[in-house]
Amino acid sequence: MTGRMNVGAAVGVALVGLAGLFIAQPTLTAPLSPRLEIKDLTWVEVRAAVQAGHTTVIVPTGGIEQNGPHMVVGKHDYIVGWAATRIAREVGRTLVAPVVSYVPQGSWEPPTGHLRFAGTIGVSEEAFEGALEGIARSLRAGGFEIICFIGDHGASQPAQARVAERLTRAWAADGARVVQIGSYYDDRQQIEALVAEGETRARIGQHAGIIDTSELMAVNPTGVHLERAVRPTLIPVTTGVSGDPTTSSVERGRALIAMRIAAAGRQIRALMAVQ
Repeated sequence: MTGRMNVGAAVGVALVGLAGLFIAQPTLTAPLSPRLEIKDLTWVEVRAAVQAGHTTVIVPTGGIEQNGPHMVVGKHDYIVGWAATRIAREVGRTLVAPVVSYVPQGSWEPPTGHLRFAGTIGVSEEAFEGALEGIARSLRAGGFEIICFIGDHGASQPAQARVAERLTRAWAADGARVVQIGSYYDDRQQIEALVAEGETRARIGQHAGIIDTSELMAVNPTGVHLERAVRPTLIPVTTGVSGDPTTSSVERGRALIAMRIAAAGRQIRALMAVQ
């Protein structure tokens, strides 16, 4: 009988000790941080933001690719990272995930598209979609309810739209949404503004031209070496540039990227209004 009592007493002491350990655990809290970039927050700060209603998150996607002889290959990352934080601040109650740098760029054997130029790094569409899905599922597990894909690179747009549609359909029961913010990439307003200033569609270009160069000059001027830009010639020269970037400027860049930020902000606010 004494043996049984000793065992029971020992178990009781152990349980009390365990209970003491749990009771002694500190309550993990954090004030609401003014920072919006998830990478700069602790997990407790992210949780605090979500609990305070910051349940919208932007997933910016960029790209590492050639941008002519006058711009760094990280152009897309710099522009979309800068813009995403401004969009989040403008709409409110929104955080920003780290920029996804690796996006589809074409085929490798033989190299096509930007992969014909040194410095470009691409992944398959399947790999890109898989990464986006994993990112979205992780954010959903952390409590976010509206996950916004914002891409600065053209080839990323279809894959982002497919993942957004697929996950929104899968999560329809609990109301979580993944959305492709296509308004950010739509450059029609920018082109119209430049044409009104006297530029032609040919000079504006489609890649590493006036729009891209001006935007990077506005957000990361050290990434642009305008003196190295090559004007289009009658004899085709493979420079990786479409258009004439030599008339780019910081002032143009500020105005052009402001249009993207405003358009994306309107689309996200509309989503939040029906949350």
